[in-house]
Amino acid sequence: MVDMSGIFQSDEATVQPGHPRILALANQKGGVGKTTTAINLGTALAAIGERVLIVDLDPQGNASTGLGIDRRNRNCSTYDVLIGEAKLREAIIPTAVPRLHIAASTMDLSGLELELGHTRDRAFRLRDAIAELNVNVAPDADYTYVLVDCPPSLNLITVNAMAASHAILVPLQCEFFALEGLSQLLQTVEQVRTTLNPTLSIHGIVLTMFDSRNNLSNQVVADVRQFMGKKVYDTMIPRNVRISEAPSYGKPVLVYDLKCVGSEAYLKLATEVIQRERELRAH
Repeated sequence: MVDMSGIFQSDEATVQPGHPRILALANQKGGVGKTTTAINLGTALAAIGERVLIVDLDPQGNASTGLGIDRRNRNCSTYDVLIGEAKLREAIIPTAVPRLHIAASTMDLSGLELELGHTRDRAFRLRDAIAELNVNVAPDADYTYVLVDCPPSLNLITVNAMAASHAILVPLQCEFFALEGLSQLLQTVEQVRTTLNPTLSIHGIVLTMFDSRNNLSNQVVADVRQFMGKKVYDTMIPRNVRISEAPSYGKPVLVYDLKCVGSEAYLKLATEVIQRERELRAH
């Protein structure tokens, strides 16, 4: 395993005024709650007053669908942004949640790697697009957080997200192979730090689909906390049928059922994310 000590410190903890804090939600394993976390963390942050943009970089477009964006309305997508045919602002669509917007994706993204080929700036397309996001806009139109929903793979799209981000937020399912996948992801983060983005850090790891009645879930929690220490958020996202149902209605769970345990967990996670941000800036 690579030396991962450098991942756990951020060389830059302060975001300049008018510059959003950019967090990539990444895990090369599918089905770990990554898109669900992007949707509901974004909703929870917006609920407590932040202006949030979700950038959907998964060709499947589940974050877009989960926020009620019909595929027929995705005339300008993150694909158009990454190939240089549109500005990021042109791809942004408002959602039903106040202060929460999304740049939707389409299946065209699946061919991005072939299309960009060996172009010199291929790893920095998203970084450059986000750099223009808050330029020449009214202060009340500034985004304070950008959440990038990555595809379940470690490809050029994910590298773009990591090269553009201040930190990585890792959703980790409470299952047997959780730590194995985490090691591979951390290795990729270290490679990106070394070659593309020296200030990249791990913001935190959120344990998802936790079932307190399941001995395996409890063992995974213990192992991950032992391995990653304080990088694991205190908040855990439980297995909850309301979380699973909400996307089929095109709604975040906080809109679908505010009082369910899943909604409460995501609100706690948002509070914890904000607290970590304050601690970073204090240093």
